[in-house]
Amino acid sequence: MTSYRLPNGGLIDRRAPLSFTFDGAPLQGLAGDSLASALLANGRQLVGRSFKYHRPRGILTAGAAEPNALMTIGSGGRTEANTRATMQELYAGLEARSQNRWPSLDFDIGAVNSLLSPFLSAGFYYKTFMWPAGLWEKLYEPFIRKAAGLGKATYEADPDHYEKCWAHCDLLVIGAGPTGLAAALTAGRAGARVIIVDEHTIAGGSLLHETATIGGEDAPAFAARIVAELQSLPNVRVMTRTTAFGWYDGNVFGAIERVQKHVRDPDPNRPVERLWRIAAKQALLATGAEERPLVFGGNDIPGVMMAGAMRSYLNRYGVAPGKSTAIFTTNDAGYALARDMENVGLTVAAIIDSRADASFAYQGKARLIRGGVVTDASGGKSLKSIAISAGGKTETLTVDALAMSGGFSPIINLACHRGGKPQWSDTHAAFLAPSGLKGIEIAGAAAGTASLSDCLAGGAERGAALANAFGFKAEPLAIGAVEGDIATSAGKPLWSIPGIKGKAFVDYQNDVHRKDLDLAVQEGYGHVELAKRYTTSGMATDQGKLGNVNAIGLLAEARGVSPAEIGTTTFRPFYTPISFGALTGAHAGPHFQPVRKSPLHDWAAKRCAIFVETGLWYRSSWFPRDGETHWRESVDREVLNVRRNAGLCDVSMLGKIEVCGKDAAEFLNRVYSNAFLKLPVGKARYGLMLREDGFIYDDGTTSRLEENRFFMTTTTAYAAGVMTHLEFCAQALWPDLDVRLASVTDQWAQMSIVGPKSRLILQAIVDDDISDSAFPFLGAREVSLLSGRLHGRLFRISFSGELAFELAVPAGYGESVADALMEAGELHGIQPYGVEALGVMRIEKGHVTHNEINGTVIPADLGFAKMVSAVKPDFIGKAMLNREGLLADDRPSLVGVVPLDPKTSFRTGSHILAKGADATLENDQGYVSSSAYSPHVGSTIGLALVTRGPARHGEEVVVWNGLLNEFTPARLCDPVFVDPANEKLHG
Repeated sequence: MTSYRLPNGGLIDRRAPLSFTFDGAPLQGLAGDSLASALLANGRQLVGRSFKYHRPRGILTAGAAEPNALMTIGSGGRTEANTRATMQELYAGLEARSQNRWPSLDFDIGAVNSLLSPFLSAGFYYKTFMWPAGLWEKLYEPFIRKAAGLGKATYEADPDHYEKCWAHCDLLVIGAGPTGLAAALTAGRAGARVIIVDEHTIAGGSLLHETATIGGEDAPAFAARIVAELQSLPNVRVMTRTTAFGWYDGNVFGAIERVQKHVRDPDPNRPVERLWRIAAKQALLATGAEERPLVFGGNDIPGVMMAGAMRSYLNRYGVAPGKSTAIFTTNDAGYALARDMENVGLTVAAIIDSRADASFAYQGKARLIRGGVVTDASGGKSLKSIAISAGGKTETLTVDALAMSGGFSPIINLACHRGGKPQWSDTHAAFLAPSGLKGIEIAGAAAGTASLSDCLAGGAERGAALANAFGFKAEPLAIGAVEGDIATSAGKPLWSIPGIKGKAFVDYQNDVHRKDLDLAVQEGYGHVELAKRYTTSGMATDQGKLGNVNAIGLLAEARGVSPAEIGTTTFRPFYTPISFGALTGAHAGPHFQPVRKSPLHDWAAKRCAIFVETGLWYRSSWFPRDGETHWRESVDREVLNVRRNAGLCDVSMLGKIEVCGKDAAEFLNRVYSNAFLKLPVGKARYGLMLREDGFIYDDGTTSRLEENRFFMTTTTAYAAGVMTHLEFCAQALWPDLDVRLASVTDQWAQMSIVGPKSRLILQAIVDDDISDSAFPFLGAREVSLLSGRLHGRLFRISFSGELAFELAVPAGYGESVADALMEAGELHGIQPYGVEALGVMRIEKGHVTHNEINGTVIPADLGFAKMVSAVKPDFIGKAMLNREGLLADDRPSLVGVVPLDPKTSFRTGSHILAKGADATLENDQGYVSSSAYSPHVGSTIGLALVTRGPARHGEEVVVWNGLLNEFTPARLCDPVFVDPANEKLHG
C-alpha cells in the first residue's frame, strides 16, 4: 500500500497545515484530518503490532471500531494509551506513539511469536505454564505480566479536570448521519426538545463521504445545511464529539463528550471531557451499520482496509489508498468505492465479487471477476499481491491496496444494554435489535435500511411520529430526490473461504483467526459465550465490533446450525472505552471524598456546635454553653433537658430512599425480614434488612406515604451500601417487579424534635392536628407548615424513648424551619442537642446501632426474633437463618451492663469475664459494644453482646480492658435503662 494525499478534494483545509509527530518522526497533516488520515496521507502504512503474534498492522477502518491503529497520545500527565487513530482529531503539536512493540515499530522482537504460533493456539494459556511448578513465580508469571496489556499508563498526575452533567429532552437522537439528521430536524421544527449526539468531529455521518446528491445538493453540503438549521433552533442541542455509551433504567443514557481532546494545551477553565446523563422521553437509535471484514489469509496485512473506510479517506480526507487497488466484496458497496476511485483518476485493478449472479450494472474500467474470492493476501509490512480463486482457477494479482466488504452489521449495542437479545435476520444477513423495546426506536441502517433515500425518508417519518406522540404537530422533512446513491443491500454472507493458506483473522485486536474458532468447537467450547472466553474473540477495547458476527457465522458453520441458534454474546456498557477521569468527574484530589454538610450545618454552627466527622459528614456533636469546661457537662445538660423539656437534633444525615412503583410493597416485603406488604398508608415501621447469610445488614424505618410510594431511612454509614443493595435486588434478583428507587438524602433537611413538650412546640408551626389521637405513634404523612407556606413530612418515631417527631422539609428551608421551632420552643425550654447526647439516650433506651449490628448478629441476638416473619414465603436471608450455628443457645446476645460501684466506669470494647475467672481470651464471655455516662442512672451504662445474655440478667461479672489493664466489677441487666414500659413515647 502506497497511500498519499490527492492534489484536491476532501473536506480538509489545505490552507491550514498541522505539524505532528509519530514515534518521534516529524510529519504534517491538514486541519480536518484525523490522525489516521494524516498518517495515510504521509504514506505510513505500518501503524501498530498485533497483541499476540506482533504481526504488522495497518489502519483498517475510519471509525470507532478500529482494532489496529491504537496509539499513545500526549506526554506527561496527559498521556493517554489505546487512543484509536481513526477517532483522534489532528492538532498542531500532537505526539503519537505506536504500541505493543520493542525496540521499534519497524523492528519488533515480539514478531518471533509468529514463528511460535503453532504453540500459541486458542486456549494455550490453559494448557501450558503448568510445570515445573517452581518456574511459575520465577519465569512464567513475570513473562506473562510483561506481555499483558495494550499500551502503558502514565505515573504522572492528570493536570486536567472533568465534569459530570445532566440533560433532559423529549427526543434523544443517537447518531447524526442521514437518518438522525432528518429525524432531529423534523422533531426540532415541531418544537420538541431534541438532543442529537454523534461521536465524530462534525455531524453528517456517511453524508460526509457520500458523492450522491440530495435535491441537487452535494451530500456534505446538505448535511452542513441541516446541521446549521439544527444549531439555530433554541430547542435543539447538537453534541458532536459525543459518544452515547450506555442505556440505563428510566430511559437515561450515558454519553461522553470529548470537550478538549483535540487541542494540545487545554483551557484550564473548561473540562477536557464531560460525562452526560441524558434523560429522554424517547430515544431514536440512528447509529448506522458497521461494515464486516472478510476472513481470508493475510487479511490483516497493512494495505487491507474496509471498503467504506477507504471511501471515507478518499472523499472526506482526500487520501488515495494506493497506486493499484483491488476490491473484494459480497455486496454492491464495492462498486460505490470503484466508481469514486475511478472518478478521481485512481486505478482499480479488479473487483472480485463473490456473487456469481451479481446484478449490479458496473460500467467502469476495472476488471470484474464474478463468483470469485480472494483466498490470500501477501506482503509483510505492506501489501504486495493477492491470490484470487474463480471458476476453479487461481491467479495472483499485484496490488498495493485491497478493499473488502463482507456485508453490514447494524450497530445495535445500545438497544441491548437492558437485557434484550439481538435477533438474526436471514433477509439482512445480520443481527437486528430486539423487538418490543420501550423508550427507544431504531431507524436507518441500524434497522437494516440499505439506501440513502430510505434512510433520509425513514428518519423524517420517525421524527414526525415521535414529535406527534409528544403532543406536537409535525410533518416529515421534505427530502429532494437522491441521485447517484448505490444501495448496499445484503448479499449472501461469506463466512469461510476455501483454499486459504495464511492466517485468516476474525478478531484483529486479539489475534483470533479462523482455526482458533474451529478448535474451540472441537474441544467443546462451541457455545458463543464459551468460545469468546476460550479464544478471546470479542474481548479488549473493541468488544468485537468488527469480528463478532464473523465469529458467530464461523461457529454456526462448524456446528452445522444457523447464526440464530448461536446467538450473540451479552452487550454491556461501555460501547467504547471511557476514561477513568470522565467517570471520576470532579471527585479527584481534595474532592475525592468531599466534606458533606447537612442543610442545618450553618444553623448548628451559629449555636456554637462542636462538629465531629462521621464518614464524610460533619455532625454537630454537642453545643457548649458559657461556663461549661468539659464536653460531658454539655452532653449531660442536653440529655437532661431533652427528657425534662425538649430538644432539637439534626438527623438530615440519615440515608433517605424513595421506593415507588406498583410492586414497591412486595419489593420491601422481600428485602426486610418483617412484614411490609400490608403496612397502612400514613404509617411507619421499623425494619430489619438481612444479608443472604442471615446476619443483619442494616435497620431503619420505612413509611408508606401513598399506596405505591414509600420513604425509607437507613443508617448514615450504610446509606450508599443499602442503595446499592436495593438496586441489585431490583435489577438482578427481581427485575420483573415494577419498582423505582431514588436516593433523596440531599433533598430533605430532617430534624428530630424530642421531649415531653415536643408536641406543644411542633404544633406552633404545623397546621394539621398532631394530637395523640390524630397522629399516633408511628404515624407518617405530609403536613402543612407555617399557615400553608410550606409542606413537609412528619414522622412520629423515637430513638430516645421520649415523645418524639421527625420533621423533613425541603433542604433549602431547613435552617428557617429550625429557627422557627427554636423560637416557638423558647418558652418551653427547647435546646439543640448533638450526636453525643443522642448516643447517650439511645443507650439508655437500649436501641442498637452498628456498634451492635456488627455483621455477626442475627435478629434473635438483639431481641428481634419476633421481627423475623414466620409466614412470609421468602425474604433475603430467610434460608440461612436456620443454620445450626445460628440456632445455638450460647450465641452472644444483647444485655445491659452497669458497674457495681457507680463511681467506676468501663470503656467500649472491654471484654466480659465471669466473676473470679482469669483474664484470658479463653474465658472471654463477650464484649461491651456501646457505653456512656447516663445522668439519669447516675453511672456509666453499657450495651454488650454476651454469651446467653438474656438468661443472665442480675449476674455479677467483671469488665476487663486488657489494653489499660482495668477491671471493673459490673452487673448484667436488661438493656433498657429508662422507661421500660414505653409510656413516654406513647404520651
